[in-house]
Amino acid sequence: MNSLTLLVITLCFFALAYRYYSAFLAAKVAVLDASRPTPAHQFRDGRDYHPTNKFVLFGHHFAAIAGAGPLIGPVLAAQYGYLPGALWILVGSVFAGAVHDYIILYASVRNGGESISKIAHKYLGPTAGWCTGLAVLFIIVVALAGLALVVVNALAESSWAVFTIACSIPIAFLMGQWMYKIRPGKVTEASIIGVVLLLAGVIAGGPLSHVKWFVGAFTYPEYVLKLALPMYGFIAAALPVWMLLCPRDYLSSYMKIGTVALLAIGILVVRPAINFPATANLGGGPIIPGPVWPYVCLTIACGAISGFHALIGSGTTPKMINSENDIRPIGYGAMLVEAFVGMMALIAACTLQFQDYLAINIKPEIFGAAPAHLAELARQVGEKNLAGRTGGSVTLAVGMAQVFGAIPGMKTLIPYWYHFAIMFEALFILTTIDTGTRVARFILHEIVRGLHRQHTGKSSIPAAILTSALVSFFWGYLLWGGSVQTIWPMFGVANQLLATIALAIGTTYILLKSAKRSYALVTFLPFLFMVATVLTAGVKNIVNIYLPIILHWDAYPNDKAIPTAVNAGLTTVMIGLTVVIILACVVKWLSILSGEQDSLEAEPEPERDAVYV
Repeated sequence: MNSLTLLVITLCFFALAYRYYSAFLAAKVAVLDASRPTPAHQFRDGRDYHPTNKFVLFGHHFAAIAGAGPLIGPVLAAQYGYLPGALWILVGSVFAGAVHDYIILYASVRNGGESISKIAHKYLGPTAGWCTGLAVLFIIVVALAGLALVVVNALAESSWAVFTIACSIPIAFLMGQWMYKIRPGKVTEASIIGVVLLLAGVIAGGPLSHVKWFVGAFTYPEYVLKLALPMYGFIAAALPVWMLLCPRDYLSSYMKIGTVALLAIGILVVRPAINFPATANLGGGPIIPGPVWPYVCLTIACGAISGFHALIGSGTTPKMINSENDIRPIGYGAMLVEAFVGMMALIAACTLQFQDYLAINIKPEIFGAAPAHLAELARQVGEKNLAGRTGGSVTLAVGMAQVFGAIPGMKTLIPYWYHFAIMFEALFILTTIDTGTRVARFILHEIVRGLHRQHTGKSSIPAAILTSALVSFFWGYLLWGGSVQTIWPMFGVANQLLATIALAIGTTYILLKSAKRSYALVTFLPFLFMVATVLTAGVKNIVNIYLPIILHWDAYPNDKAIPTAVNAGLTTVMIGLTVVIILACVVKWLSILSGEQDSLEAEPEPERDAVYV
């Protein structure tokens, strides 16, 4: 199969979905009202609630949700062949992921920018609310540690990547000051300044990485980066949203979308063949030990549906929506763009030879002797060795470099493109860390406020600093002692459990608020699929992966046995919390459908009772 065919199918499918299905959601299910004041106007405080230009907010939202999932997930899932991953990205994003993001953002905007746990508390009761809050806080801390670990692995010992990432921070400060203080409202001017400066940083990083003093100033080992990233997350979460987080994410989105668009153009020009089989290792392979279902759905995650998006859709974004009409392009549209990123990552990986792909992602002691061609591939990208570089990031970078290098006149720049892609992946993930830390701060504040009823809920800078510090410490602690093997598998299950919870809460909200109860099928049908998928995967993880090690504890070293036991316990707790929330939703649904509660009038839209700090 040629990659151009898959590219055209993807573009047409997503265009039709946005034109018709998202329009149906906006006009019939949600019934958006542009004249209705949004929380950004109702509770404007200059810190978290701030009306934001829809293009800037789209950039922030997309940068926040598009972490490692759409880049790394499809690459790892390619072990099953290109077809299972491609089908899940297309169908899952349109009918599950984009609907999930859209409905949660809509519900949060209609509820004063409240988080998903507060929405669950209001519409399902205190038990479901507490379970949702605990589940969300746990998931986001684990997610941040897992995402940060990928950044550490990408930036360690790389002065070029560290320099470019470091440049984006002062550039974002300048953009924030320009848009809101120096030249208020001049988004175009700030955009031009930011893009030019960021591109200058990217270009300058290459030659400077060969200068001795530069290498000494920007080359850091893993342990330094594991301290620096939580510190950055703390600063980004504590500062006013317009000062660093929003302009930095907006700036990063230009690079993300621009690079993906350039990759699509490269595929259009080069038209590389997809060298992977349509299906392979359906029963489980050397990279992902589980069968294609349910593990392809968990591995790709953000490329099709992700519970982490519910945290952003009920966290920072609803507090900055300027008009309800912006919910459609930001909620539904951003998810389709992320799915397109996932498809481009899948195509880039599948342009490699399948044996080369396996050799890169499997340790040499398991795979055996690497194919002879792999050494030549390493030489082309400027690396000494590519064998056993597990995790997906190297595979994607090699695939992207091969596509770009095949463009006429670009062959000599393959090493540049490879290292650019590595830096691009790190930037993709880092923008999720700052927003995720801020959202976790919101959730922690809600839990503390719920424990102390006398708390007034007024905006407090000391409270913002304290909660930001606590959240940064929690995920920083996991980052310090964790590894991909101990964090990432648990994150996969936890992330999709949260998506299942969000779809259940969304179904409840639609039943209560929409003119027709049948509209709830838009979230209920993907909810059923996700329940079956994620619970099956959770049980398989416990029975097939964790339990054998726990039962033979003495045969394993403590650094493997103890994390395995912790993972098993946390997975069990997560499944238990999810079941409690689902049962609460089922009880509510039966109450509504039986006529005990009127779907439109029983629960008016509540006013915001407190301001987040």
